[in-house]
Amino acid sequence: MSLLLGEAFMEDPVSCWVFPDEDHRRAVHPGFFGVFLDAALRAGWVDVTDDLSAAALWIPVRVEEPGEDGDDGGIGEQLAQAAPGNDRARIVGELTDAAHPGDRSHYYLPNIVAAPGRRGEGRGRALLAPVLDRCDREGMPAYLEASNARSKALYERLGFVCTGTPIDLPDGGPRMWPMWRDPRG
Repeated sequence: MSLLLGEAFMEDPVSCWVFPDEDHRRAVHPGFFGVFLDAALRAGWVDVTDDLSAAALWIPVRVEEPGEDGDDGGIGEQLAQAAPGNDRARIVGELTDAAHPGDRSHYYLPNIVAAPGRRGEGRGRALLAPVLDRCDREGMPAYLEASNARSKALYERLGFVCTGTPIDLPDGGPRMWPMWRDPRG
């Protein structure tokens, strides 16, 4: 699964900014995205298509007491450890941690991917639909960060809205969009 994640994000604008050298990116991606996979397996769940060509990683963020911040599994810190010496990985972790709403319980989608040759076939939507239905039944919001305009448009069609200021990565880096979906119904 970490190989699928690594391959699927090879052309992602944020990944290209964090790891500008393509050969290096290809070498480190499986381990780097393994951080997300480990967090989802430890604290949440992973949905996959029957043929394993697409996956969605989910982490429940629970806020038990008013004023308490929920825990997303410490992904930002773990990403910095997975790419030691890479300031850009650390920066992405810090900026996404700062943007992530921690004052309300929600389901966090750190990653959803389709294998490069399988994009545009509705796999992402098929993986998201049952969880968004679950969110609606449970009255649970969902949160994610879109890393490109195409995924942002998909999430908007599914009811996500941008939450305030986009994340503009420094040094001419790409933009990320923190997005929130309130439950429907």
